[in-house]
Amino acid sequence: MKVRSSVVCASKSTAHAVSERVIPIISQPLGQLPIPQFPNIGSDTSGHALDRLNRPLRDLRISVTDRCNFRCSYCMPKEIFNNEYTYLPQSALLSFEEITRAAQSFIALGVEKIRLTGGEPLLRKNLEVLIAQLAALRTASGHALDITLTTNGSLLARKAQSLKDAGLQRVTVSLDGLDDAVFKSMNDVDFPVSDVLEGIAAAQAAGLGPIKVNMVVKRGTNEQEILPMARYFKGTGIALRFIEYMDVGATNGWRMHEVMPSAEVLQLLQTELALTPLTATQKGETAERWGHLNAQGEHDPSLGEIGFISSVTKAFCSDCNRARLTTEGQLYLCLFASQGYDLKPLVRDNPHPESLTQAIAAIWSQRTDRYSELRRQEMNDPSVPSDSAALKRRKVEMSYIGG
Repeated sequence: MKVRSSVVCASKSTAHAVSERVIPIISQPLGQLPIPQFPNIGSDTSGHALDRLNRPLRDLRISVTDRCNFRCSYCMPKEIFNNEYTYLPQSALLSFEEITRAAQSFIALGVEKIRLTGGEPLLRKNLEVLIAQLAALRTASGHALDITLTTNGSLLARKAQSLKDAGLQRVTVSLDGLDDAVFKSMNDVDFPVSDVLEGIAAAQAAGLGPIKVNMVVKRGTNEQEILPMARYFKGTGIALRFIEYMDVGATNGWRMHEVMPSAEVLQLLQTELALTPLTATQKGETAERWGHLNAQGEHDPSLGEIGFISSVTKAFCSDCNRARLTTEGQLYLCLFASQGYDLKPLVRDNPHPESLTQAIAAIWSQRTDRYSELRRQEMNDPSVPSDSAALKRRKVEMSYIGG
């Protein structure tokens, strides 16, 4: 079933003007860690590098730009990321060839999935060239990579077919509500819902699926959009996922009272929808999946899925198998990290690619990150002050590291 694309009306000329605008932001690395040297690096029977908690390296998220044309309050609030910020010069960015070279080293250590992120990745010129290069790579077992992309949808309508032709398999679209006033308030650049829905429909038509739509729920801002979103996407073949508002970075003014727990969202959905829990499709999956029941009380996959990403109230650190590479070659091991590892010299100037692979393996083998679990423990411990250093330490901005 095709997604409906006419929920709201908007001026196309205004929308296109907004979508072309690029608002620069500042580079956000907070410091670098030395690359460790460890000759004995563990791996599992499938060849995945293992960290200290025996988590394999399977998923690589690559930020291809530090720019975005939205100013969502939970990610890049306009009050902080204004026109006085400067974005990275082109010379600082990894080229497509350098990104592909880095990806080969990650693949040698077990990576099977690559997600392209930003900022807004579709702002990176000629992104299709990079996608084609990555699509030509093969996993350690000889299979094609799972290549996907996360986008705000602003440019998706005009880019969907070329992305598919280049080798992109799937897209995830961020959409925080169907009401135009709510959505415009959250993206803070007056971008209309209709153009994002048009982009989703174009992605479906191009075969970029299964498509996922992510809604960040912020209490007091858009929780009234939960049921309308669920109604709209039921039966479209699109998986709708609700994400708890997270304390990424240090500029979004995160407060726990603005988090609407996934359990509460589920309870609201069940006032109208008959849902049943589904098993995870693979280890390390971030979302808890729920399916729709039909009139006979049986699970009906054709009605779609609901997902919950609950980093705040139900941490999934124990299965986390994701690494993040920024647009200038910084490697981060957690979405909530404070420091990363500078791989650019090994990617750009080193004639021996095996040394890059060895460095990544050494970094991953020492990984112990589990911020969300520790945050939850502190929040549940009455002896820990709400302004503890761990909870208040500055973290790298999501707009820099990629979602």
